[in-house]
Amino acid sequence: MTEASRGPMGETRSIGLSILWMVLTIGIYGLYWTYKTHEEIKRYSGNGIGGVLGLVIYIVVSPVTFFVVPSEVRYMYEDLDGGTSPVRGIYGLWILLPLVGPIIWFVQVQGALNRYWESKGASPA
Repeated sequence: MTEASRGPMGETRSIGLSILWMVLTIGIYGLYWTYKTHEEIKRYSGNGIGGVLGLVIYIVVSPVTFFVVPSEVRYMYEDLDGGTSPVRGIYGLWILLPLVGPIIWFVQVQGALNRYWESKGASPA
């Protein structure tokens, strides 16, 4: 897929503000983040499960999301651009580490997404 034939870029998101919103909304922001992230990746790359299915998976079997999102990010870095991805599906294992694991996962995955979108011309978070 050529750069010109790809869909619209996703948004960069502030990691700190996203974590704050997650805490303040008691996790509801996580539903929004999951939908938007899956949808943006699907729109841009034509690959992935998309927002609605991503949200359903998150609600029904949320641990799966922790493996799927970094896999989709890896696809964009490696298969679309031929680069090396900073994250992989195996990063989902971070959720096994109580409290700090999901935070580490989020920082790595959102950081990789932010760098990817910025490399395509998006404004920094």
